[in-house]
Amino acid sequence: MQGGEMIRIPGDDGERMDAARNRRLLLDAAAEIVATCGPDKLTTDAVARRAGVGKGTVYRRFGNRAGLLHALADEAGRSFQTAFMAGPPPLGPGAPPLDRLIAFGEASIGRMRLDGQILRAAEQRGGPDLEHPTQRLTRLHLSMLLREAGVQDPELAAYQLAAFLNAGLLLHLQENRGMTNARLTASWSVLVTALATAARR
Repeated sequence: MQGGEMIRIPGDDGERMDAARNRRLLLDAAAEIVATCGPDKLTTDAVARRAGVGKGTVYRRFGNRAGLLHALADEAGRSFQTAFMAGPPPLGPGAPPLDRLIAFGEASIGRMRLDGQILRAAEQRGGPDLEHPTQRLTRLHLSMLLREAGVQDPELAAYQLAAFLNAGLLLHLQENRGMTNARLTASWSVLVTALATAARR
């Protein structure tokens, strides 16, 4: 103890709490910038200024803008993942597989209003990062439901359905083609119902 102040030992709980607080500040600042100005205005400088920290803090936590965007996308997907993995049916466990497939598509399309800009900005050029944990979890979940519905090749079908739910595609259809959520969810329902019906023949 010196001058009434506690000496902080590197790696102690206080340092970890500071790191967690800074990470939260940075993610909140980044989300505010995307929400108010759009993802194109998201820079490490802008995030550091809004969060009131040094630019080096952004780099230490996320590496670069791409790392920050991926962290934002992960954050946006966490509550959605909890809902489809452990929430109430039909999105969560306890409903028939077809009902869960339909609910999954409806929820994925519906969340574009809040999370779509972040999800699209986090995608690599040319399409989504197919090896990203969020992408793999989506395909695994779809594959599980398709297998339960009796679809012959659930892995390939999961890739096809995940492509339908790609943020870049959905936002293009909504913003550039003027397609409503009702039209998109109806199309999703027809698609997954056709897969399940064909599997029962």
